[in-house]
Amino acid sequence: MSTTIPSKRIKELSSLSGGAWEVFERSRELIDSGLDIIELSIGEHDTKTDQRVLDAMNRSALDGNTGYAPVKGNDNLRKEIAKRVSYHTKVETSFKNVIITPGGQAALFAAHLAVCDPGDIALYCDPYYATYPGTIKSVNAIPKTVQAMPENNFQLSESAIDAVATNAKSLLINSPNNPTGVVYTRQTLRGIAAACKRHNLWLISDEVYDTQVWHADHISPRSLDGMKERTIVIGSMSKSHAMTGSRIGWAIAPEELIEHMISLATHTTYGVPGFIQDAALYGLGLGKKFELEISEPFRRRQKIASQILSTQNILKLIPASGGMYFMLDVRRTGLNGVSFAKSLLEEQHIAVLPGESFGKSASGHIRIAMTVEDKIFVRAIEKIIKFSKNKKYQK
Repeated sequence: MSTTIPSKRIKELSSLSGGAWEVFERSRELIDSGLDIIELSIGEHDTKTDQRVLDAMNRSALDGNTGYAPVKGNDNLRKEIAKRVSYHTKVETSFKNVIITPGGQAALFAAHLAVCDPGDIALYCDPYYATYPGTIKSVNAIPKTVQAMPENNFQLSESAIDAVATNAKSLLINSPNNPTGVVYTRQTLRGIAAACKRHNLWLISDEVYDTQVWHADHISPRSLDGMKERTIVIGSMSKSHAMTGSRIGWAIAPEELIEHMISLATHTTYGVPGFIQDAALYGLGLGKKFELEISEPFRRRQKIASQILSTQNILKLIPASGGMYFMLDVRRTGLNGVSFAKSLLEEQHIAVLPGESFGKSASGHIRIAMTVEDKIFVRAIEKIIKFSKNKKYQK
């Protein structure tokens, strides 16, 4: 047998991604060919990392902070994150509850490896961020969805968890949710907490959009009764501070679990560069006002989209309460999400992602990232409406 055959695990990861990014990859091909494409497919801010944050990063590097940093993260940054979490959630949090990771994605991987053994069932919300099933599969656990249905505005129900939780070890949720923009209500989170306690599940709560909430309150399930010791919270500077490329995030968990995650980091990532951590510390120090400045374009564009879409009745807007995205139900056109997104790209040169990329529950929908300047955004929404009317007429 050839020794060049890749592992079964790595091949399964590739198969899980399927065609999730097919439209995005096609849009990049069209851009490279010279076409002007309105890119509404990925969650990349249209404003870059703030110059002050970059200056802090540069100063730190020039001052010599380019060697190995503590694998667990610098204590000053861990303390600032713990302080921030304590303030927002009213849950006492120590720096010993925090590990710094190379982005939220690394924290998701570490969290699942910390609580799942090979062959364990790991539940995750559907609709979901595209990496969730692969992250679970990469730790040799068995991914299994819990569906949140569009008729319930994609709120995850306690009964849906109960229906699939037998022998499961963990549950991964995301609020504000990517792709829907839905923020889980207190009632939803209480139901999730009850199910987790009933089935003895670890709860992994992806809260990277916690600073982008418009029409609701962000509630961390770690703050609910009996949940602090069974919840791992995933955070990141990517969305809150427009630092996507800096790759810096964190996990918050019981102290004993953090110690094990530090051991994992020692054998995998070996920490995050110190100059990037210093930039993150500076960014957090800019406070709530700065976070609002970063989130304001998405709040504004969500209002713009709602106003424009209210003038038609073919595309159904899923009410979004936060995040950088919203979803449209396109089934009245006679197309599913994949066909709609592919045709929209080829005919109108607008790139969105099909809901099918994010799970069964989002089939027949498209996800729109609000990541271009307002004038272009308005033009894109108007063109999408016109496109949908033409498709319906053709049917």
